[in-house]
Amino acid sequence: MKILLTGSSGFIGKYFIKKYNKKYDIRIFSFLNDNIDELDLDGIDSIVHLSALVHQMGGASKEEYEKVNVTQTMQLANKAEVSGVKQFIFMSTVKVYGEETNSVYTEETLCVPEDEYGKSKLKAEKELLKLQDDNFQVSIIRTPIVYGNGVKENIKNLVNLVNKVPILPFGGIENKRSMVYIGNISHLIDQVIEYHQSGIFLGSDNEPFSTTKLIKIISKNLNKNTILLKIPLFETFLKFIKPSFHKRLFCSLEVDNTLTKKKLNLTNPYTIENGIHFMIEGEVN
Repeated sequence: MKILLTGSSGFIGKYFIKKYNKKYDIRIFSFLNDNIDELDLDGIDSIVHLSALVHQMGGASKEEYEKVNVTQTMQLANKAEVSGVKQFIFMSTVKVYGEETNSVYTEETLCVPEDEYGKSKLKAEKELLKLQDDNFQVSIIRTPIVYGNGVKENIKNLVNLVNKVPILPFGGIENKRSMVYIGNISHLIDQVIEYHQSGIFLGSDNEPFSTTKLIKIISKNLNKNTILLKIPLFETFLKFIKPSFHKRLFCSLEVDNTLTKKKLNLTNPYTIENGIHFMIEGEVN
């Protein structure tokens, strides 16, 4: 099967190519380096569109998100449809639902994004679904934080913190956060391609975990004896001086992808413990 993949230099793209290059004939396309007008999609069965302007800590304009996440997506999708490509897989985000909450997000949860990143992804989803018909299937995959070896997001900072500081004020945190190991989300992409399924899919590890549990697993894999303390008023203090850090460390963002698992007969190949271990040590193919 021939697939075209965008975002080949990104975190998920590099892993997917390494893991599945023997199963699929993978071609790559870059909006930065290639010309969309010269793109030949003859013989391509599926497109896996991973490239995006992701959530920027320093902020990005609405126009920037719109250009990359909506305009470029639709340029590729429109060309795919007229070229006879049968399936378009779009990597989206749980940001389309909104922000941290004590509720549980599912494939059917109403989407009310709060930031420009989430809004641009939801707009792209809606525009893509307008193209869907019997000859052109649209598959949308929403993910929480994706982690693994080489990740550059906040979880890397947490690993560095656990590696350097023996006593941390993160004991007794009982939040619930869903994340997904890169091997599990890549397996989900593979299953969507293999079963040629359309619709909304939600990626996640088997269970959510608290910040306290996450730090304990990281500590174990680093061979550290990290002491976790529950300090009165620390959460209130952090919420006041660093609200973004407080949100990630103390608030919940849980997803339930039962419908996705049923639709694809999906079983995650990696546990949370596997994922954290491979994030730190690397995965041997």
